Amino acid sequence: MALKKFKPTSAGRRGKVAVVSEELSKTPPTKSLLVPLKKNAGRNYRGAITVRHRGGGSKRMLRIIDFKRNKPGVPGKVASIEYDPNRSARIALIHYADGDKRYILAPVGLQIGDTVVAGREVPVRPGNALPLGAIPVGTQVHNLEFVPGKGGQLVHSAGASAQLMSREDNYVVVRLPSQELRRIHCECLATVGQLGNVEHKNVKLGKAGASRWRGRRPAVRGSAMTPRDHPHGGGEGRAPRGMPPKTPWGKLALGGKTRRRTGSDRFIVKRRK
Repeated sequence: MALKKFKPTSAGRRGKVAVVSEELSKTPPTKSLLVPLKKNAGRNYRGAITVRHRGGGSKRMLRIIDFKRNKPGVPGKVASIEYDPNRSARIALIHYADGDKRYILAPVGLQIGDTVVAGREVPVRPGNALPLGAIPVGTQVHNLEFVPGKGGQLVHSAGASAQLMSREDNYVVVRLPSQELRRIHCECLATVGQLGNVEHKNVKLGKAGASRWRGRRPAVRGSAMTPRDHPHGGGEGRAPRGMPPKTPWGKLALGGKTRRRTGSDRFIVKRRK
């Protein structure tokens, strides 16, 4: 995997940086694992915008990803490594010995023809899924479960990985990509390895249109608005905020607590930086 820069034949090409992915297969996606993806443009069930700056973009199909890895002891062969327009990481198509086909997140080092399997007594190799209690301390993992059997909910993006730090009774202390230390039950499944497409963080779209293709609409600065539209608006010339940064609705945008107290807070050993 390497980065590709372009000749400055236009203003958009001048700053563009893309990832060259030689490991991707040229086969089309498996139709049985595709479902239509309806666009909501940031709107909820009432049609009100709850996430701003969303809408438009290229059409996509949703790939059904196996986050649960609930086929213990059944080996599967990697048939292809594919691009997924709905996530930054690559996905791998697995042909299991019982005839089933599933997509999983593709870690670094997983290649076509490799065998992956889930279970407690399986080897600690990239792509294999094991309970956290059966994984050696210091191992990099991804796709961690919060609740045993619920499916992976943590560490899904390109290049991300969590690391097992220690064991405490029925819990394992894991360092997440945010540097937060958190206790997770030892029966929760995790997949071994760091997620692939590590160079994704160095990609530069180059032009606004490339952002529109991904369904992201323009964001306007509050200081460029009028006082009736934003607390930062108005004034002659470039005026200072004169207040702590706020959202368009007057809530604190930096430093204000937005998180409700949750029961899982007691499992945090060290908060993220």
